[in-house]
Amino acid sequence: MRPRVLPITVLTTFAFFFCSDAVASVRQDQDAAAIDNFIARQARRERGEEYREARKVVVGDLTHDGVPETVVLYTIEGQGGTNLHIQYLAVFSRQRGKLSAVTHADVGGKSVRSVELRSVEHNAILLETMGYGPKDAQCCPSVKRMTRYVLSGRKLHEQKEGASQGRRHS
Repeated sequence: MRPRVLPITVLTTFAFFFCSDAVASVRQDQDAAAIDNFIARQARRERGEEYREARKVVVGDLTHDGVPETVVLYTIEGQGGTNLHIQYLAVFSRQRGKLSAVTHADVGGKSVRSVELRSVEHNAILLETMGYGPKDAQCCPSVKRMTRYVLSGRKLHEQKEGASQGRRHS
C-alpha cells in the first residue's frame, strides 16, 4: 500500500497559516512586554505600581502615514505610599519591527478627572472623561465629557473642546 501524499499547495497553505499565527503570537508577546517594561520603569520612578486591571490598549493611525500606532491608557497608584492614582496615556510606534515609546502624558487621576480610552479615529485619541462638578466629593466625579488628544511630533496635545485639562503633558 502506497502512502498518501498531500499536494504541495495544501502543505504550503497549512505551513503559511501555522507560521502566520506563530509570528502574530510572538509579535503580540513582544508588544505586551514592551508596554509592560515601559510602565514598570515609570512605576518604579514614581515609587508606585500599575493598577493592571485598568489598562486599555487600542491601535490606530495618529500620524497620517497609514501605519497604526499603539495607544495605552494605564494607571499608576500608591506613589510613595500615598493613596494617589494618576492615569497616563502613552503612544508607541513600531521601529524595526518592535514597539517603541513615542511619548506619554498625564491625562487624569485622583481629584482631576477619570478617563476611559474609547478609540483612535480621524488621527486622534478619543477619551470619555468624568470631571468634578462644584458639589462632587473627591470620590465621585459626575460631569461626563469627551475629549481628544492628537500627536504632534513627540507630544500629545489635548484639543480643548469643552474638556477639562490633565496635569501636564510630556
